[in-house]
This record gives sequence, C-alpha cells and structure tokens, in this order.
Amino acid sequence: MRGARAEILQWFGLFGAALIWTAQLVVGFGLTVARCGAGGVHWGIGLHTWEIVLMVVGAAVALSGEAAALSVFLALREVEHDGPPPLGRRHFFAAGAVVGNVLFLMIILLSGIGVIVHTPCHQA
Repeated sequence: MRGARAEILQWFGLFGAALIWTAQLVVGFGLTVARCGAGGVHWGIGLHTWEIVLMVVGAAVALSGEAAALSVFLALREVEHDGPPPLGRRHFFAAGAVVGNVLFLMIILLSGIGVIVHTPCHQA
C-alpha cells in the first residue's frame, strides 16, 4: 500500500473517530442546552431523536475509521513500527488507531445511550 491513498487512510483511521466524537459531544451539548434552557422550551427539539442520529453517524464514522486503520495495518504487517518512514510511521499510527477507534466507538455509544436513558431536564 503506497501513495496518497495510504496516507489518507492512515490519517482518517487515526483521527476520524476522535473528530466525530468531538462533533457528537459539542452538538449534543448544544442540543441539550437548547432543549433544557428556558429559551428553547418552545422550539420542540427532539433530543432523543437527535442523539440517536448523532450516535449512529458517529458509530458509522468510527467503524469506517477502524476499517481504514485495519487495512493500513494489515497491508504493512511485515513493516516494523520503528521502520524507515513513511512505512514505519504508517504502521505505527495504524496500530494506535486500531486500538483508539475501538475506545472512541465505545465512548460514542456510551455517551449517546447515557443521554437517551437519562435526560437531566424534563421540560415539555
């Protein structure tokens, strides 16, 4: 695996899940504040619907990042992580991304489920 495609897969595998979790966190926080704040009571924001959408999109991107990281890792399995650049760097980042994406997937799922199960405000 060589060239620009391998670079894109490596960086998407490394940062995709982290960035989508950040987006889920920021947008979810904004939705919760808007839903629970006095100014947003009459907006009719379906918090659970939005959180489910954010969680599903986040999980899809995290799984895509995991697939990208695994494809780079498996293509470079015979290269040492401290090998010469760029192959050694790609192998090292892909190995870290394989583990990191699983963690971010769990964070995305748990934060989405947590908001759906327990909504701190109960305004209509």
